[in-house]
Amino acid sequence: MNFDESLNRVLSRYDELQDLVAKHPKPGSQDHTAMLKEYSDLTPVVQAIEKRRRAQREMADLAELIADPQSDAEMRSLAEDEFHELKARMPELEQQLKILLLPKDEADARNAILEVRAGTGGDEAALFAADLLRMYQRYAELHGWRFEMLDASENEIGGYKEASAQISGPGVFARLKFESGAHRVQRVPVTESGGRIHTSAATVAVLPEAEEVDVHIEEKDLRVDTYRSQGAGGQHVNTTDSAVRITHLPTGVVVQCQDEKSQHKNRAKAMKVLRSRLYEVQRQQQIDERAATRKSQVGSGDRSERIRTYNFPQGRVTDHRINLTLYKLDRVLTGEALDELIDPLIAADQAEKLAELQ
Repeated sequence: MNFDESLNRVLSRYDELQDLVAKHPKPGSQDHTAMLKEYSDLTPVVQAIEKRRRAQREMADLAELIADPQSDAEMRSLAEDEFHELKARMPELEQQLKILLLPKDEADARNAILEVRAGTGGDEAALFAADLLRMYQRYAELHGWRFEMLDASENEIGGYKEASAQISGPGVFARLKFESGAHRVQRVPVTESGGRIHTSAATVAVLPEAEEVDVHIEEKDLRVDTYRSQGAGGQHVNTTDSAVRITHLPTGVVVQCQDEKSQHKNRAKAMKVLRSRLYEVQRQQQIDERAATRKSQVGSGDRSERIRTYNFPQGRVTDHRINLTLYKLDRVLTGEALDELIDPLIAADQAEKLAELQ
């Protein structure tokens, strides 16, 4: 099937869905909602097809004008200029269409669970983990997303050994999923008296938030432990056993939450994280089997395993997957320039997927 035949099939399906949605006997039903979603997903594709075909029709009309010996010389010259402009735009219009036609990651539209952990580097790694958490919180605020802390293990100097948060909003996972991996920092730690630059690391995991229907968890497969919430320096957040640790026995996955004063709320939040971790395992297995996307590895937090380096003395950030360096460290850490790293990562992923389809 050639490219134009594929586009005709999209247009035919779009028209069919339009009719099915309008005449559906049970508006609001699961089946009707699924059709509406498919129709909505196809709308930008159809708009891009129509834009390309408009350009093709205009080129055909201009070609006729250029070939007509009766046409005015000045008009022919203008038509030739316009024809060449449209011809130059056609590869871009086709590329946009091919990207829109790529298989969708159904997790892209989901909210995300963000997990940040200190890796190699002791207290300095924990401080850097706190910097990363603040960066994502500010980035979420700039996008109008909701950022809610789920759990945090703080050290005595304001760093995080580990922390997790839920980020809610349109397209959260699609934009944040490439942040998973080991992030390395090079700077003079606040604890360093000699002014020497140290290298430390923190790991980031971004998981698509799972619904109860995505992952079935048996109660018998869970071990639930409760304990008293701890603050920095071992101070009690409260005096009741409200913190919850849940172990999923079949997989050994352990999650915990102590952010709320209510044991019930902490358990609910911990279950949300557990579902998302198990869902991500299933999702990643499917991705690996289809070889549809590049596999993201969080790694161990070792200095040598990194996706990005934040170099404070030189004020630069380098993403090693796409060999991109920005001398905007401050603005990246405030979330303002983070899109300048995320957008090229998304483009590189799209290019890789397009190459796989060739």
